[in-house]
Amino acid sequence: MRRVKIIYNPDSGRQILQKNIPDLKEILWEDYRIKADLEGTKAPQHAKEIAYNSCQEGYDLIIAAGGDGTVNEVVNGMMNSKLNHKTKLAIYPAGTVNDLGNHLKIPRNIHQFAHMIHLNRVHGLDIGTCGDRYFMNVAAAGLLTDVAHKVSSESKTALGKFAYYLEGIKEFPKQIFKPIKIQLKIGKITEEKEILFFVLANSPHVGGFKHIASEAKINDGLFDLLIIENCQFIDVASIFFLMLQGNHVNHPNFKYLQVSDFSIIGPEEIIVDVDGEYCGPLPMNFKVIKEAINIIVPE
Repeated sequence: MRRVKIIYNPDSGRQILQKNIPDLKEILWEDYRIKADLEGTKAPQHAKEIAYNSCQEGYDLIIAAGGDGTVNEVVNGMMNSKLNHKTKLAIYPAGTVNDLGNHLKIPRNIHQFAHMIHLNRVHGLDIGTCGDRYFMNVAAAGLLTDVAHKVSSESKTALGKFAYYLEGIKEFPKQIFKPIKIQLKIGKITEEKEILFFVLANSPHVGGFKHIASEAKINDGLFDLLIIENCQFIDVASIFFLMLQGNHVNHPNFKYLQVSDFSIIGPEEIIVDVDGEYCGPLPMNFKVIKEAINIIVPE
């Protein structure tokens, strides 16, 4: 019999988990005879601890229920366990943005989700390292990356991802003329650049939009590195507008690279964000671990 641990964040996603997660446990057992144990998070980094212990205890599957931050903690717990390769991951998206869940078209309907768990169809998922942290979908630094941290949890719950954009509009003028001087090291090549922003993406979905990293694949052993170089306000606004449409790749101030590992050296006051959570300051080393985790996906 498969052993399943459901790790959920009671504060995610308009309290959808308060009702759906107990029902999911019941459906898994009654319809498919899959026994699931529930454990809610009680503090920051608690999901990481639960996931680590679940791997050590031999669970076949961890269902991470919540937003990208909750899933990031689960991934870190799984990757820190030496037994993580035996435990699969499933994501029940119930947070504000849920980029990876949206990309994989994970169903929110609990009957459909339970059926997906029953079918047990897996796909390899690349995992990134950012210093000593792991991430599943996005690492970023520079212009607007602190937007998510400036939005209250109440605003996220009431407004969803629109709250991010409201806060972003307020922050945009204050940060626009603050270029970051960096050294970008890829292999044996080092370049000095002045940039406003960089994003490292594992899937095309970033920040709730579908086509930001249009060439990204979750199991190719590469991350897509997007860099906005220093430019005038009108050019930055143009790039952001084009990014929302998916037509930004050919802009002269926009660089799009595919990389497996690289380093960015820059000012210590620049903080790197991974999957919506603080990671740490520059300088930072990044690396891809190809298909580090098996994730359950729809048919």
